[in-house]
Amino acid sequence: MLTIENVVKTYANVRAVDGLSFETRQGEIFGLIGPNGAGKSTTIRMVMNIIAPDSGLIHFDGKPLTDADKARIGYLPEERGLYGKAKVGEVLEYLSALKGMSSADAKASIGAWMERFGLAEWKNRKVSELSKGMAQKAQFIGAIAHHPSVVLFDEPFSGLDPLAQDELLAVMVELKQKGTMVLFSTHIMEHAEKICERILLVNKGKEVVYGPMADIKAKYGRNAVQLEFDGDGSFVKDLDFVASVAAYPRWIEVELKEGTDPDLLFAAVAGRLRMRRFETVSPSLHKIFVRLVGGEANDA
Repeated sequence: MLTIENVVKTYANVRAVDGLSFETRQGEIFGLIGPNGAGKSTTIRMVMNIIAPDSGLIHFDGKPLTDADKARIGYLPEERGLYGKAKVGEVLEYLSALKGMSSADAKASIGAWMERFGLAEWKNRKVSELSKGMAQKAQFIGAIAHHPSVVLFDEPFSGLDPLAQDELLAVMVELKQKGTMVLFSTHIMEHAEKICERILLVNKGKEVVYGPMADIKAKYGRNAVQLEFDGDGSFVKDLDFVASVAAYPRWIEVELKEGTDPDLLFAAVAGRLRMRRFETVSPSLHKIFVRLVGGEANDA
């Protein structure tokens, strides 16, 4: 288990991390989320002992990070840094050797992962020949090939197309199912909502909300309804029991004011729109994020 207690980090006049506390558990996917510049990467770097906190405690299984701990941790940094002139397979084997893997075990693990990610034919090509997305996949392999029990991914989806993003999300779920502790940072709420059991939302280095996803949605969400229809639905936003409307090309999501029965909305639109879908839904993490830190994030 990873435990963070009242960690602070200041650069010049900027307090990048301001008293954060949280814990993660084995067999869990934990999301460290927030806008750009919120302090997510700084926090992960302190966990990895790349930089030291000004104050506070960071413990693995109740004790400070040791060299032995590093061998069981996989880390994908925000800055990508594979050796451009080396062959892809050689770089990944070198990274695995640093984690204590034998050459034979490293070759087998890397080969299987490269096959899965469609990179097998690139094994003997130079890293510099990879596209941005392929290089990201290769570095992801470098973080997990040694079978770590703890993995830290800092903005792992950067530069990836939607299919590749789904591939990585699927791997994270598989790692969790094998008992691995997965912590990843992102500013894309959809990714966190898909797979995280618990999250810490940070802004300007401080905790905004922390806990199980279901509890956060219950506390900060409002009644929401998704509508697909034919016709002009612009009148919906003016209904006195509607809090807000998010309009998309083929549907809208309506947030109702507290205590409003969705049937009231149905009655109001049924006679004016040709309905294809009317569905009550839990509020999205994206909407909760915008409500809690949206204005401040835009200002920043």
